[in-house]
Amino acid sequence: MLSSLSDRLSLIMKKVKGWGSLNEKNIRDGLREIKLALLEADVNYKVVKEFIDGATESALGEQVLKSLTPAQQFTKVVHDYLVKILGETHDDLAIRSGGLSVIMLVGLQGSGKTTTAGKLARFVQKNFNKKPVLIAADIYRPAAVRQLELLCEKNGLLLYKKEEGADPVAICMSGLKYAAENSCGAAIIDTAGRLELDEMMMEELVEMKKKVHPHELLLVADAATGQAAVSVAKGFEAKLGITGLILSRMDSDARGGAALSMTYITGKHIKFIGTGEKIDDFERFFPERIANRILNMGDVVSLVEKVQNEVDLEQVQKLEKKIKKDTFDLNDFLEQIKQLKKIGPLENLIDMIPGMPKKASFQIDDRNIKRTEAIIQSMTGKERENYKIINGSRRKRIALGSGTNVFEVNRLLNNFSQMKKMMKKIGKGGKLRGGELSSLLGRF
Repeated sequence: MLSSLSDRLSLIMKKVKGWGSLNEKNIRDGLREIKLALLEADVNYKVVKEFIDGATESALGEQVLKSLTPAQQFTKVVHDYLVKILGETHDDLAIRSGGLSVIMLVGLQGSGKTTTAGKLARFVQKNFNKKPVLIAADIYRPAAVRQLELLCEKNGLLLYKKEEGADPVAICMSGLKYAAENSCGAAIIDTAGRLELDEMMMEELVEMKKKVHPHELLLVADAATGQAAVSVAKGFEAKLGITGLILSRMDSDARGGAALSMTYITGKHIKFIGTGEKIDDFERFFPERIANRILNMGDVVSLVEKVQNEVDLEQVQKLEKKIKKDTFDLNDFLEQIKQLKKIGPLENLIDMIPGMPKKASFQIDDRNIKRTEAIIQSMTGKERENYKIINGSRRKRIALGSGTNVFEVNRLLNNFSQMKKMMKKIGKGGKLRGGELSSLLGRF
């Protein structure tokens, strides 16, 4: 997430750690480098100026200059101003405790709006305990309704659609009636996008807003589009009066300009970010947590929340006992792979661990994980329980059954053996260093 900007800022902060003391020259030099990094990340110039002016004033303050820990104080100033331009506080989704909550999604074509509609429906279902219905009001983009239909079928979500050629506003009105008749707690309207802002598009959305009276009118923007996304947000805000923003594709190698500029320019909070392709790769946007990730300070709170939502606590307790008793086997390892896959892309978890390597230097290939699963599933029960009995002929059989080769089977068994040694260290009360942890995660 925002890896290019994060890498640049991490290098700058590493230099700061070498400062013996804070003075006006090194503060201004450090902030000049940060200014260049922000501009290269496509952050709006007004936002950069506000950031640098405020950070300079704070960093040159008497309390900071007299600090015994210059690196910590400078980092805190930069962190605080990042939080400020990101919106300072989280603005949660406006969902009514009773009755039907109406959420209208708008945005340009290609912004990820339809996929986001499905993610938002699942989020509402899981976090607000509401039954959502998705209303397919995009009648212009070829196969838009079919895309939403497939998304709903795959994830067990309720969909309301009409035949081709129906009026979008009429679809919304009949969709809301359908939602009330089916005891839904939330109706999420997927509206039509255009290749660019145009008068006809806005007229239709204005009319729709008047009729459906949405509790939330959220703009979906692609994080990778940088300054273009900021211009789009200003246009939608001027015409419609949006209530918030959702940034899709934050898992891409986006330069970060959209995320760091949109709230400051529009005055509207980013409420959610899309962090992957799966329907559950969707997070609330907390400015402080995102600032932590940008500065490579981790985001332990989000990591814990993610794990609590997806991981079976009973399985965790069993795992803990097995590690302490040194009885962790390949059956347990296979179960942990399944648990990790529920949480989402492993690279996203790495971003949340303070001090861990960034994606640029620590790549995890999903194909390796699939190969690992295939190899373990090709073993017999006894082989999974005791990997040491797997001799040469057994390795050939496992390779054939998993569609891999003996080299890959050997690598898995060797890595698992090393992993067992690390776990034994943990079981005896030892701690893993950051390098050991990244090595452990990257083996498979």
